[in-house]
Amino acid sequence: MARLIGTASPASSFRLVIAILSMIVLPAALTLHTVRVSAVVNTSVPDPSPYGYTVSLLLFIVPILVIGLWLIPREGVAISKKSFVWTIGILFPLGALLDFFFAHSFFTFPNRDATLRILFPALGGGVPVEEYVFYFTGFVAILLIYIWLDEYWLAAYSIPIDAAERTNFARLLRFHPQSLFWALVLIAAAILYRLAFAKSPGFPGYFIFLVLGAMLPSAALLPSALPVINWRAFSLTVLFVLLISLLWEATLGVPYGWWGFQDAQMIGLRITAWSELPIEEVFLWIAVSYATAIVYEVVRRWKSSGKRARHAFLG
Repeated sequence: MARLIGTASPASSFRLVIAILSMIVLPAALTLHTVRVSAVVNTSVPDPSPYGYTVSLLLFIVPILVIGLWLIPREGVAISKKSFVWTIGILFPLGALLDFFFAHSFFTFPNRDATLRILFPALGGGVPVEEYVFYFTGFVAILLIYIWLDEYWLAAYSIPIDAAERTNFARLLRFHPQSLFWALVLIAAAILYRLAFAKSPGFPGYFIFLVLGAMLPSAALLPSALPVINWRAFSLTVLFVLLISLLWEATLGVPYGWWGFQDAQMIGLRITAWSELPIEEVFLWIAVSYATAIVYEVVRRWKSSGKRARHAFLG
């Protein structure tokens, strides 16, 4: 417990709290400054939030810069750069895959004035470059937040890099049948709800993509990740990311048309108070955070062991 409490003086802790608040408030204030009409969007007003989506990416970029370039070096937190790069290299393609193959199936982008108007390739036509930056910075921000909480704020609950729990294992690739079971349950429930309660024909493709993106890594890797994940750090990471993402979407992204959703690919459950936000968006960053923690901790076990990838994952 001394490791948790004694690493920072009261003044230092206060500065850290201010830094946490600032890295949320500053980009949020800059983003809100781009909005020229009220949240009840007046469609007769041209260009209601110029470059709003572009500027709003600071909600991920500022925490990345503050944590990665100031807080982590300042507090002497050692990051396994190879584990970090491998994790982002594995997970970011999921976001890119979503954009390239499914952007026009799942989403709409009605307000191009909120972007730089630079299109990146995707099936069915280009999508705003902000979409790819959104997913890349999202994964990086989540991973940095988790690492910072794990190695500093909640270090008393972290498994040391050289602990036996990390280095002693037969193989990392281990099937977790419960993850597969719950994935099938969630998918079946979404399909049944769409068939029974939606007022128009469709298929919950977006939700199924999210479930598979979270539960397939879980089905293959969770038994190896369970002993080493700092669940307190993970819980706070999820809360932090949900706070940012839901405020982002409910107050800015959806009301101002930075992005929207194809009704035919949703479950059909929407949050009326949040501009009819699909329930899928509540699950999006929970799924992303879950997959990020699992992949990172398993990669970290591999790198800690010194084994080659084939030997580490297959035994």
